[in-house]
Amino acid sequence: MRDNNELVSNNKAFDNKSYEAPEDSFDNAPDLICLSHLRWDFVFQRPQHLLTRCARERRVFFIEEPTFAPGQDAHLDVSLRDSGVCVVIPRLPEGLSEEEIQAAQKVLLDDLFAKCKVRDYLLWYYTPMALAFTRHLTPLGVIYDCMDELSAFKGAPTSLRERELDLLKRADVVFTGGQSLYEAK
Repeated sequence: MRDNNELVSNNKAFDNKSYEAPEDSFDNAPDLICLSHLRWDFVFQRPQHLLTRCARERRVFFIEEPTFAPGQDAHLDVSLRDSGVCVVIPRLPEGLSEEEIQAAQKVLLDDLFAKCKVRDYLLWYYTPMALAFTRHLTPLGVIYDCMDELSAFKGAPTSLRERELDLLKRADVVFTGGQSLYEAK
């Protein structure tokens, strides 16, 4: 496994300098850190509806799954949308093992927290897989928004069910995408 510092260049953690909201811009409301398997710009659906509303009262960071390209250093693309939501896209080099991907994401997330002075925050999960690089965090609360039975999707990781059980134990609030999903969870 490569050294995490080799994967993540501290000088390039932020590719886009457009996010400069001060940490005290919302009267000390806790930040909302959303970890999602969905892309913010793909389609405007439940996450966008809810998080756009949340962004009226607090800083909201929507962290997407990483993208991969050959020869690039690990870094974050950070951009503030008109809605007030800060979209964060981890950019990682191709060819990393699953362990290296999780380690790089942890380093990048910690760097985001440091640079944006994230102190008091809530974690909002759309994917239990994000537990792999967020277990070390100490949020004020944990929200799990289970829109679908992700383990039933083609190509779903085998560890998804186990991580979801762990997330359900950690969650302070759980939303589901319907009555049958609620009953199943």
